[in-house]
Amino acid sequence: MQPLQVAVPGDGYHAGLISCQQACPVHTDARGYVRAIAEGRFEDAYLIARGPNPFASICGRICGAPCEAACRRGRVPRVDDDGQFVGVDRPIAIRALKRFACDVAGPEARPTDAILHDLHHYVPSVVASPDELAALLRAGIDRRLMRGDAERVAIIGAGPAGLSAAHDLALCGFRPVVFEREPVAAGMLSVGVPAYRLPRELIAREVAVIEALGVEIRCGVEVGVDVTFADLRRDFAAVIIAVGAKASRGLGLPGEPGPRVYGGVDLLRAVALGTSLDIGHDVVVVGGGNVAYDVARTVVRQIASDTARTAARLAGTTRVRLISLEGLEEMPADTVEITEGDEEGVERLNGWGPVAVVRDAQGRVKGLAVRRCLQVYDEARRFAPVFDDGDRQMLGCDTVLLAVGQSPVTDFLATGGSDVEMARPGWPKVDPATLATTAPGVFVAGDLAHGTRLLIDAVASGKAAARAVYAHITGHTLHAASVTSHLPLPGYRRERGYESIRRQSVPLREPDARLEAPEATVELGFDAGQAMREASRCLDCGVTPVFDGTRCILCGGCVDVCPTECLKLVPLSEVAATTEIDHLIADALGAGVDLHAHSAIVKDEDRCIRCALCVMRCPTDAIQMERVAVATCWRVS
Repeated sequence: MQPLQVAVPGDGYHAGLISCQQACPVHTDARGYVRAIAEGRFEDAYLIARGPNPFASICGRICGAPCEAACRRGRVPRVDDDGQFVGVDRPIAIRALKRFACDVAGPEARPTDAILHDLHHYVPSVVASPDELAALLRAGIDRRLMRGDAERVAIIGAGPAGLSAAHDLALCGFRPVVFEREPVAAGMLSVGVPAYRLPRELIAREVAVIEALGVEIRCGVEVGVDVTFADLRRDFAAVIIAVGAKASRGLGLPGEPGPRVYGGVDLLRAVALGTSLDIGHDVVVVGGGNVAYDVARTVVRQIASDTARTAARLAGTTRVRLISLEGLEEMPADTVEITEGDEEGVERLNGWGPVAVVRDAQGRVKGLAVRRCLQVYDEARRFAPVFDDGDRQMLGCDTVLLAVGQSPVTDFLATGGSDVEMARPGWPKVDPATLATTAPGVFVAGDLAHGTRLLIDAVASGKAAARAVYAHITGHTLHAASVTSHLPLPGYRRERGYESIRRQSVPLREPDARLEAPEATVELGFDAGQAMREASRCLDCGVTPVFDGTRCILCGGCVDVCPTECLKLVPLSEVAATTEIDHLIADALGAGVDLHAHSAIVKDEDRCIRCALCVMRCPTDAIQMERVAVATCWRVS
């Protein structure tokens, strides 16, 4: 009998195993920078992380980390020291490792010129033919991808989507000009994300790298007031609208209009810019998401604020409560936000929904009437709350902050955008493939393109908008070309005990210390030793055992030695048939073969930990470890 390997249909299969890279909207090689950290190559780690993402340093602190949700280490069985199965392991702390790489080798650690030089010349060391890839990468940069002859492009909004579009357009030889109505760049990163999560100096340094490419940012300029939309369409070759969803949505509650009822993002903006906002002493925040926690935790920080600080206007606050429709398990906020909010004194009331803001005869807020929420979603997981009107209570308070969603402000379109059709009020109709609106030369990016999502989604959208503008102006299309390489790894070995290392907790500032100053950062980050230890847990999913069926003698040694039982040697008749597998069988054994007379090696990728014990055990060298690397180059047609 000759065994048939059915676990490796082709390059696409191997590339798909690198689940962290596949999950990232900009396809950052997280595996690449994590393994670089494990090996002590910190500068390489930063350059790998920064390559496709102009906001790598910021993502290292606040990204929602879809890469971690996809990490295969979080799906691998965990075995104790006695070899007993004790559950499933936890993902690599990818976001925290990105922050570490940026802290030691990014804009917070090195001059802008040095970073730009290194980004220009860096070629990942894991590719099979670095010279070939270097030629492709540098051709794109040096020729500016058939450059746009310095055509000017207007971008409305200096948030992550707008600046990512400007970044890529500058690399393509255009002259992007970004119009931002706020006095600072970076949009909600600067005026929406609290400083205890994202230091303002870090934002400034990340923006400075983008400006160094030739991007012009005009802050304090409101389109529709200081310059019309028609002016931009006349004076620029194309316009990208990337204003984001920065306006708080209301609930339309009785008593809602009036003093001391604010949108959550209005509170965050006031604190970020140091402007006055009349906040009382007893605050209720409505909402269960991350923004609601940003609002609640920002207000809590004012309790311990010195009256000499900018935020002294909130110094009298004595209590902050957060109410959400969802129970604790259903809350959309990240677990870390809920935990840290609890530690800092945010009082959480789950399973309640607001009914009305109650005011006294003078119009002052007296409280918030709420009712019990029995169910938030229906069987299809659609939002369909069910309430018990017989279970109501009054939450006495003097301020209500609503963090229940946001919407864009596109009033400026009235000054020259009448041909921009709306899908619904405030939201332009958008071609999902090109991000074009119904108006010639007008595109959208970020929240307007896909609704409110993660920071990294906004970055991806901005980069896609830049490619669409490039095609619109030049008549040429940018195509993503993947370069896939296969590297045999003779003598491959892993760090001792890597499979049993538990996930490292990211060091945090103690709760009492967090409240000493509103801007004190909560997450302190890994040091080098912690980062290298955590990075060493990475399974390096681009590495996989590859089987040569012509050498296999069916001894079963690989199956016996596998610590996670990811390999099985089974009759070919037990392999679930698909069209692809049928073709493989026919090519290897011929049509009409007796499947019971042959065997197949079946591999469960979610259990494989890349330990190479199967390679070491095989007496005929029928198995070897091989690395697959996938890099993206842009080509013009």
